[in-house]
Amino acid sequence: MKLHALLITALVGLLPSLGHAAVKPNIVFILADDLGWADTTLYGHTKFHKTPNLERLAKRGMTFDRAYSASPLCSPTRSSILTGQHPARTGITVPNCHEPQVVLQATPGKAAPPSKKSIAPDPPTRLNTTWPTLSKALKSAGYATGHFGKWHLGPEPYSALQQGFDVDVPHYPGPGPAGSFVAPWKFPDFDPQTPDEHIEDRMAKEAVAFMEKHKDEPFFLNYWMFSVHAPFDAKKALIEKYRAKVDPADPQHSPTYAAMVESMDDAVGTLLDTLDRLGIADHTILVFFADNGGNMYDRVDGTTPTSNAPLRGGKATVFEGGIRVPCVVSWPGSIKPETRNETVVQSCDFYPTLLEATGLTALPGQTFDGVSMMPALKGGTLERDAIFTYFPHDPGVPDWLPPSIAMHQGDWKLIRIFFGGEKGQHRWKLFNLRKDPGEKNDLVASEPERVKMMDQRIEKFLTDTKAVQPIANPAFDPAKYHPEEEGVQNNRPKAKAQPKATAANDDSDPKLQGWKARQCTASVTDGIVTLTGQDEALFLGFSASTDGPVTLRFRTRCTAGGEGKVEWLASAKNPSAAKSVPFTVKPGDWQEITVQVPAEGAIGILRLYLPAQKQPVELDWIELTGKAKPKRWEF
Repeated sequence: MKLHALLITALVGLLPSLGHAAVKPNIVFILADDLGWADTTLYGHTKFHKTPNLERLAKRGMTFDRAYSASPLCSPTRSSILTGQHPARTGITVPNCHEPQVVLQATPGKAAPPSKKSIAPDPPTRLNTTWPTLSKALKSAGYATGHFGKWHLGPEPYSALQQGFDVDVPHYPGPGPAGSFVAPWKFPDFDPQTPDEHIEDRMAKEAVAFMEKHKDEPFFLNYWMFSVHAPFDAKKALIEKYRAKVDPADPQHSPTYAAMVESMDDAVGTLLDTLDRLGIADHTILVFFADNGGNMYDRVDGTTPTSNAPLRGGKATVFEGGIRVPCVVSWPGSIKPETRNETVVQSCDFYPTLLEATGLTALPGQTFDGVSMMPALKGGTLERDAIFTYFPHDPGVPDWLPPSIAMHQGDWKLIRIFFGGEKGQHRWKLFNLRKDPGEKNDLVASEPERVKMMDQRIEKFLTDTKAVQPIANPAFDPAKYHPEEEGVQNNRPKAKAQPKATAANDDSDPKLQGWKARQCTASVTDGIVTLTGQDEALFLGFSASTDGPVTLRFRTRCTAGGEGKVEWLASAKNPSAAKSVPFTVKPGDWQEITVQVPAEGAIGILRLYLPAQKQPVELDWIELTGKAKPKRWEF
């Protein structure tokens, strides 16, 4: 028996050298949130951020210089990783999967302002559980499956637990960390273990426990980080460390964001250390990727969180800064270490790649919009026609475009702007990325045949994926169209000069997300809005631009409690026509309030009056539902 045991031990030790067919490889998939291509030290475009553990990972495998997310926003890219299908096919094209209304299919949009030439489609709010997913495939093949961190593809019954994962920590459906990266946070049923615990330290700790538990069987660890998404906060010591190194001339000079990047990198190091300690690194595939480009529109430390230079644009744009992301893949024995690759790859590719790597096959009739990266990972070439970024929306961020789709084919990139031209025609932008990575030189006029050929390929892609596309806006009014506002942050008409805000009427904090504080001061800390009243008229106002009836829900805490009301009016020009409905806030702890607003017709302005009291009033979130698409504000 002793000899028999010795032989088994010897054979197990030889498994890595016998080839990966002898043992199913573990899979560790790390997805960073909003991490730009230039945010890490992998590509030589940051002097401020430090990512030594990503460099350590890169020495173990292959770094892709031209890796792309399938969308410039998070939920669409996440869906593409799990399904291997493009957001154009699933319909998930915006990160709205935390909203209360359940919508499972995209539908054509219904209306747009007269200043817009096209109407964007209305996307789903959940990843339908009928889609085949990578996690379901691996679980069926005997893998232990665990999801850790951000999900943002739907709450129960559309959570990670219904999409093929055995465990889901912290089982939270929101768009970012609950309130703060540093404890105390507000995750339900998930408390910090130590004061000032960082959520990424905790997620890494939970991931380590999962690997320890399943080290003797194949596992799929899906670690989708909360970092480095808003809200922007970090360990105080790290912030001060980077504050001492700030160079205002460097486009990346936010000490808070740099500290967030370091904590993210530390978590990567924790996982690498664990794989080494457990002796399973040699039969583990490790992927590091990001869901979209760096955030160039929010503000922190008096600046934008980051800069994607030399790339143009950032998160929520189809320019390179919004979709080109860091990517490293490690698999000892199959991928040559310390290698780089300029092959164009996309998030849709991971599902077919990992199926091939694990020796599994697709389901009968299963469709992939991605291709297996294995030829490139093994040092060869990857045969593919093109990749596409379908983004039929136009959030007002720097370098935004009207609803559009981008196509990469070799060195060339074509952007089609739906109905953006004259007389209802599309409009295009063409760039040679080899010569012009910053997308400064539009070559449409000099390359008409190339534009025609590439646009035909775009049309085929949209047909093949059955994409619900933007439609021409029948209410478009050329007199209200302002082409000079394209690419300008906020995409708002020039307003008349307003009186300088006072302490009692200061609505300048972007963290209020469009709500305006009136007759009070408002501050946002760790995801909580604190309102300190000046008189009995304490309220938050919002330009709703919707039709009633609607339902307003919010979570609040008032020490003394009292009476409040929701007021609405069709237009600010007729304040005497305001109507209201009352509510009562009980004194003491947090509570959720639901107010039915029986408005008929247009609601131009909505006001939330909270109880007047000497102590501050706190708000956690606000939610508005009605005939239009639901809105939720997580401060």
